[in-house]
Amino acid sequence: MAKRPAAAGSGSIRKRTVTRKDGSTRTFWEARYSLGLDPVTRKQRQKSITGSSQREVAQKLRAAVAAIDAGTYKMPCELTVGEFLDVWVKEYLVGCKPLTVKNYSEQVRKHLKPALGSIRLDKLTPHTIQRFYNGLTASGLAPKTVKNIHGVLHSALQQALLNGLITVNPSNACKLPRVTKPEIRPLEPEEIKAILREAQLDDYCNLFIVALFTGMRQGELLGLSWDYVNFETGVITIKQQLQCKDGEYFLETPKSGRGRSILPAPVVMEALKKEREKQQAAKAFAGACWSNPMNLVFTDAIGKHLVRRTVVKHFKKVAERAGVEESRFHDLRHTFAVTSLYAGDDIKSVQANLGHATAQFTLDVYGHVTQTMRKESAERMQRFYDQLYK
Repeated sequence: MAKRPAAAGSGSIRKRTVTRKDGSTRTFWEARYSLGLDPVTRKQRQKSITGSSQREVAQKLRAAVAAIDAGTYKMPCELTVGEFLDVWVKEYLVGCKPLTVKNYSEQVRKHLKPALGSIRLDKLTPHTIQRFYNGLTASGLAPKTVKNIHGVLHSALQQALLNGLITVNPSNACKLPRVTKPEIRPLEPEEIKAILREAQLDDYCNLFIVALFTGMRQGELLGLSWDYVNFETGVITIKQQLQCKDGEYFLETPKSGRGRSILPAPVVMEALKKEREKQQAAKAFAGACWSNPMNLVFTDAIGKHLVRRTVVKHFKKVAERAGVEESRFHDLRHTFAVTSLYAGDDIKSVQANLGHATAQFTLDVYGHVTQTMRKESAERMQRFYDQLYK
């Protein structure tokens, strides 16, 4: 007659003596209890509890059996942090952008697994994580990089929490180094004039004009296709951006995860018409060497996509000639945003044009501008009031 499997929650206690390698012996009490059949293997699952006295083990056994009977028992997690991170990267990043997956995988490989990978997942403590973060900072990593690494670990541990593998997310209790946001420096009107003047001498002049008067991100500019430029309606649809990872260029959705349409000033469409004429001439000259399979707006002399660092290098030379050496390419985007706000555009319109996920994010970045505008509005109202009683 086949042996009947033990019911979940049943257990037994026994006294055990083991011999160590040096010949000495150790005596302890052990309780073994059943967790029932494994739903996958259909084999009996058993766990053991040890202690120095029969009473101690009996108390632990009663607590475990009571939890099993009440349905509140949680299997001890035997996964290491590294093993779970491998599962998380493979199974839970589905739907993320390719660049996001690459960045997360790199953080896991370079930082998280070497430092924390061997620790059992349910034994990972806030102190261990904090010490890891402090070490990253001490090694010279920028606060923003440490924050990014924390973001990856926190997301993975949050998934482990949802899966019931841990009871709390230990990274929640950690302190991160303070990230200092770079100062936003929009160009002044005279500086804009100087840059536009000097840009006329540069091959990327039309790109700089489009950047300045649309606020598009660099990746969105480099990934802009003629398929999404409508000269009849004057509308540009931003559906993709050109990204690079490990020397490989590829198109993906914009940073916010969704596309947007903008209706820019006529000067933008004029610049794009000039770029189209310039590109057609380059195509005719290049002949069989021409190749622009993505139908990109901004290309080199043979139709190949532009490289970010080359665009930045060109802008730097223009800025130096214009006398604004400290200006960055990204400042063109800031200039568009600040100019739009000063011109009276509402925050939702600016958000939509910039492609920010929320209006709150736009306020967080450019809140100082709206505060200045409110102050100026109050001053105008005061002047109006004063004139009434002159």
